[in-house]
Amino acid sequence: MKTITDCVHNILRHQPFLEDALSRDIINFSSLAIDLLPQVEKVMRKPVKPGSIVMALRRYNPRTIKNIDNLRNLGDIVVRSGITEYTFLNSNTILTSQTNLLNSVKNEVKAYFTYSSNFQESNILVTSSLKDTVEKHFKNETCISIADNLASMSIALPEDNSKAVGLYFYLFKLLAYEGIPVFEVISTSNYFTLFLEKEHVNKAFLLMNEIKEN
Repeated sequence: MKTITDCVHNILRHQPFLEDALSRDIINFSSLAIDLLPQVEKVMRKPVKPGSIVMALRRYNPRTIKNIDNLRNLGDIVVRSGITEYTFLNSNTILTSQTNLLNSVKNEVKAYFTYSSNFQESNILVTSSLKDTVEKHFKNETCISIADNLASMSIALPEDNSKAVGLYFYLFKLLAYEGIPVFEVISTSNYFTLFLEKEHVNKAFLLMNEIKEN
């Protein structure tokens, strides 16, 4: 049988921002209990007293993530504007279309091109000047969406970034706190690229620089 404590702890485990604040002891338990009351009552399917939630909060041992000191070692930040994203439904000919596109743009030194795929969809992010080329080679594919006026922000990651627990958590947490929506993300071993709508780029750039300096 699920208890109020089980219910409260489960809610907290699925809200990393809240859990992070609890680990730093910067939240008033009584206020948080009142805020959580509707969720707890919905799960428990009965009225619950805020005091019971406060007791559950006092019993909670939030997970902590060690400070990521090497965030200061983030490398250069390169911003590129004028990017368009295409999303296509995968097909038996999608790889042929991709190959034809690559052959067409391979000599375009200043052109931006990146391709990613999962089991259902394929994404192409290109310099907007290549839109006609993309649409020519993918004219027989099923286009799901097109997004214009994007900008990319590529960040060189610190050494041994794959061993840094919570690296992306802190980056995304700060972006979320500042109300910056992320349109797309692509990462490689040493670089992390955010794709943003152009009106958010300057704010995100300043934020990433602040991370490096603090």
